[in-house]
Amino acid sequence: MWSPWVRRSKASGRLTQSPSFSAPAATSAGGKNSHHGIGAVLEEQPGSGAGAGGGSGAGGKSVLHRARSTSKLRTCKSFAVAEEAAAAAVAGERRVVLYFTSLRAVRATFEDCRTVRTILRGLRVAVDERDVSMDAAYLAELRALMRRDLPALPQLFVGGRLVGDADEVRLLHESGELRRVLAGTAQAAPTPCASCGGSRFTPCGACCGSHRRFSEKTGGFRVCTACNENGLVRCAACCSVS
Repeated sequence: MWSPWVRRSKASGRLTQSPSFSAPAATSAGGKNSHHGIGAVLEEQPGSGAGAGGGSGAGGKSVLHRARSTSKLRTCKSFAVAEEAAAAAVAGERRVVLYFTSLRAVRATFEDCRTVRTILRGLRVAVDERDVSMDAAYLAELRALMRRDLPALPQLFVGGRLVGDADEVRLLHESGELRRVLAGTAQAAPTPCASCGGSRFTPCGACCGSHRRFSEKTGGFRVCTACNENGLVRCAACCSVS
């Protein structure tokens, strides 16, 4: 009833393979053919590169490892380039850079950002304020600098070096060390910027702040490439172009 290569075991009642259908054993070194099976191909054999039969397997594994290492190397290089660009954006001769947010979604974060800004304005130093809620490029810079996906706000940098968040700035200010840290930095302007009023952003002149431009070629609207996602451009009069 059953095929000769399949029979039912009396003890367990399961279908089992006949010994005649078992995989053939590997022939000797002088044989014409050698069958290793899929398990032997996937497993790593320590001496596979020595013989003629293991040469192709070792070559395939080396190609796979080389491809994986190449992708990892590309990722490391791209991260290194982003980190260098972010470091160059905050570096400078005693430049004061503050990453903060003006959104009130999280009240504690907004209060910390406002406190640090008030302290720095009281010391009359020129601060390159970078609002991450107004431009996503600022958030990308901060992520590369902090090596975190969700860095805490605010973060203060002086001369390319991290000073700290709101708690550390408060402690430095109360102990009088913050003035020493900011020694040698540029002084703040007596009046706000005449172009942006101190907001450091102006509406895009190409799309009038809509972040959309009409294309006569396609007959529809396309994204404006001259501004950020909010339809704003950085003020050329008071923002340093990185």
